[in-house]
Amino acid sequence: MHFVIGDLQGCRDAFERLLAEIGFSPSRHRLHVLGDLVNRGPDNLGVLRRLEGFGDAATCLLGNHDLHLLAVAAGVRPPHRSDTLNDILLGPEREHWLAWLRRCRMADAAHGWLLVHAGVPPQWDAAQTLALAAEVEALLRSERLGDFLRQMYGNEPARWSDELQGIARIRVIVNALTRIRFCDEAGTMDFVVKEGVDAAPPGMKPWFEIASRRTADTPVAFGHWSTIGLIQQPTLLSLDTGCVWGRQLTAARIDGGRVELIQVDCAPAQRPGNDAR
Repeated sequence: MHFVIGDLQGCRDAFERLLAEIGFSPSRHRLHVLGDLVNRGPDNLGVLRRLEGFGDAATCLLGNHDLHLLAVAAGVRPPHRSDTLNDILLGPEREHWLAWLRRCRMADAAHGWLLVHAGVPPQWDAAQTLALAAEVEALLRSERLGDFLRQMYGNEPARWSDELQGIARIRVIVNALTRIRFCDEAGTMDFVVKEGVDAAPPGMKPWFEIASRRTADTPVAFGHWSTIGLIQQPTLLSLDTGCVWGRQLTAARIDGGRVELIQVDCAPAQRPGNDAR
């Protein structure tokens, strides 16, 4: 059985209860976590230890909060007032966990589903999404990590072009995979509005409502957007259901022919703050 799970954000208690609800066994099941493994919740280390303990039975994507942790650790980004990352940053296993995160994926595919943290610009199909994600993964695992993290942040360019090179190219890939919510038909992305669908900037829509997007016929599962909560459609799953804000933690079984949802209620970890990115 293959399960896709939304943003964990250091909420180990809810994660343990969801695993129990699933009856998860690493010898029989596979877990695909859609990023934002850490931050804002109370037990980042507990979450990472559980995931590492599953070995190849768990595949994890990186979200914006995970990249934020790497940037803070590298000294190229100041901590956010709402961060809860000190259990990693000040712990004796700091370097182990930073190295572990650098080996995570930026996008993945499982049982016909494309898995991303935030979304996919309309210009990309599934194959291109995975190929571009691999470019970022190579940088994360290279000796150029520091330079990459120093130049990663920024809202420009706001639209993908196949002609992009260097850090401009990488920044668009990272922003699309870990930050996108709204864009226009041409793929220009907005990174300011974080509210729900009704708050779309003029001329823009949620990325998954762009009719011309090249992944329109590809099943896509994503997290990141807690203000829209759960969306379950035949080719779309939105699985960030706001666990860290006291709502639910959600998993979806994707290999049974029909998607099956499993949820547990969550206690709020702390008051919400602004998104790290």
